[in-house]
Amino acid sequence: MINRGDLSNEQWERLKSLLPSEKPRTGKPNHDHRRVVNGILWILRTGAPWRDLPERYGKWESIATRFYRWQKAGIWQQILEHLQAIADEQGKLDWEIHYVDGTVIRAHQHAAGGKKGAKKMRNT
Repeated sequence: MINRGDLSNEQWERLKSLLPSEKPRTGKPNHDHRRVVNGILWILRTGAPWRDLPERYGKWESIATRFYRWQKAGIWQQILEHLQAIADEQGKLDWEIHYVDGTVIRAHQHAAGGKKGAKKMRNT
């Protein structure tokens, strides 16, 4: 059963070939990539902490680890570039209007202020 917000079968078919193999050369096989990606999408959609991930997606630690491992390996960037190239070839992207708005990126809570003890300029 597909939950609201999970990848459709069509979306999954497009995405699965872009992901690393579920059966690594050594070690234990990975958990089902589709369930992991759906868990990551749930976190991104809701903005909830990893610990609040519903159990239907698996252990939150495993999902978070996979997300960060793929981030470090550049998997997400490769997927973005591949899907953008396909959309561009199909004429579905207008590079004049498609861009990422940096205002949606969260900053650390301490990023908002200046250095402590910064000197104020005097009016002369």
